[in-house]
Amino acid sequence: MAAQGSQGLDGQLRAAKRNVSILTVAQSILGSAAPLSFSVGGLAGFQLLGADKSLATAPLTGFNVGVALGAIVVAAASRFLGRRESFMVGALMGAIGGVVAALALFRSEFWLFAFGLLLIGLSGGFTQKIRFAAADASPSFYKGKAISWILAGGIVSAIVGPQLAIWLKDWMEPVTFAGAFMGLVPLMLLAIVVLSFLKLPDTSSKTGTDGEPARPLREIVMTQRFVTGMICGISSYALMTFMMTGAPLAMVVGCGFSSDLATLGIQWHVIAMFAPSFFTGMLISRFGTEKVVAAGLLILMSCAVIAHMGVELWNFWLALVLLGIGWNFGFIGATAIVASSYRPHEADKVQGFHDIVLFGTVALS
Repeated sequence: MAAQGSQGLDGQLRAAKRNVSILTVAQSILGSAAPLSFSVGGLAGFQLLGADKSLATAPLTGFNVGVALGAIVVAAASRFLGRRESFMVGALMGAIGGVVAALALFRSEFWLFAFGLLLIGLSGGFTQKIRFAAADASPSFYKGKAISWILAGGIVSAIVGPQLAIWLKDWMEPVTFAGAFMGLVPLMLLAIVVLSFLKLPDTSSKTGTDGEPARPLREIVMTQRFVTGMICGISSYALMTFMMTGAPLAMVVGCGFSSDLATLGIQWHVIAMFAPSFFTGMLISRFGTEKVVAAGLLILMSCAVIAHMGVELWNFWLALVLLGIGWNFGFIGATAIVASSYRPHEADKVQGFHDIVLFGTVALS
């Protein structure tokens, strides 16, 4: 019996590792949309406005509103289509959003551009579900590492997204930045091909393997475990977005640095967001999620100190790197805490509620 149990666990682990590998590749491709959008979205919005530039970051707010809406749509899509198919639909939305954003730049229509970024953000809401899909498809002892590997795929995103922005920003001259958004189209289509190989376990049952019915959403979200994880996740993500959104504008418009230097700053920031993921899972296993989250929040505080010290290039870049590391520790740990607060058959409704609150707050930031 013990041998059979061990073989069953080994089979679960092998299946989990296969799914995590595919999801990591998909995450690395789909995740490129966010750093690309944040690298040039505010600058593109700035150039579309007239004398009053106060709404320059509104398209990026549209992106984050889209992520929040995507959390609602992906929960429904996962229930009716399945998770694999819903991820593929999300990738298609990202491609459409890239086309709309590029068209808006050609037409010099600010609010159409904001709508295009909202569609890209909507796709990002689907992408955010990938970390939960990896956790839900893994045995309990592998969840932390699964989440870490998914976010480690963001290192590729950190390079591809900003580099696309640099290489393609003048591709469709004389319209600056339109080429960068058109570059999202082949990326999203490639992600659809990768996702087609995914084989995720069914989590749509209303009862668990032990026959226990799903608890009401209110009961789950009122538990101390869930509330703690959600507050820590919101704090990490909202603080990170608050600074990342304004940094390119502050560097280019406020301090006179080139757009390429601002884009490279975002690239190093996003690398710092995801590079620690190679060992964050091990840190969680050794020290516990709570201590790792606390370390992340302390690093975010140090980021604020560096940013407050001056407006030299090193202030911006170092603050952005610390911002990324602090987000990584805080958000991976918070996600692991949230993932441990519900049963697999309760996943969709809990994750949907969590991401709506999370990215709604992020949009406000």
